[in-house]
Amino acid sequence: MEERTNMPLIGDKAPAFKAVTTQGEISFPEDYRGKWVILFSHPADFTPVCTTEFMTFASMIDEFKAINTELIGLSVDSLYSHIAWLRKIQELEWKGMKNVEVTFPLIEDIRMEVATKYGMIQPGASNTQAVRAVFVIDPEGVVRTILYYPLSTGRNFQEIKRIVIALQKADSDNIATPADWQPGDDTIVPTAGSCGTAKERMESKSGDMYCLDWFLCFRKE
Repeated sequence: MEERTNMPLIGDKAPAFKAVTTQGEISFPEDYRGKWVILFSHPADFTPVCTTEFMTFASMIDEFKAINTELIGLSVDSLYSHIAWLRKIQELEWKGMKNVEVTFPLIEDIRMEVATKYGMIQPGASNTQAVRAVFVIDPEGVVRTILYYPLSTGRNFQEIKRIVIALQKADSDNIATPADWQPGDDTIVPTAGSCGTAKERMESKSGDMYCLDWFLCFRKE
């Protein structure tokens, strides 16, 4: 019977690890206390889709730092393969991105220890490569979002950034975000927990809140 490795779920503490990376050794989550983290895996160095992804992530690093978010990459390749690949990326130009330097850490995981802890090795896809996993981890080290992509499909990095901003907004303002929400759009207030609250909301003339029905109320931003 095929053995399957459990992966952390949303709301779980992110598994701790120590790793060698292209930016030196890291200890997670200790080194990232107080920061949001995007931990993501890619199938292999020197592969086309992964190259476009790393160019995109590296070009957006200042955008992520502006929202208190750090990036950590991972594949099961060696440190020297990582270094050679990241140096090659600096020589490439794609979609106006050129001279791209990857300054976030890329984990060496030849033994698949970190990838196994996070369920990144999925035998149905590959026994020797990590799938395109994304874990959004909050400043308390709790997994808040999990995304998995097949080997053939590149990720949408604007969506990953939007997810972090939406989570931060929900935490700070006690709201939820509707479909296709973008920063600055109206947000959803928690559903009324009593008949009295529902009645008050429907009758309220408050300028900063409006309801489509008792269970669906928005706050103007």
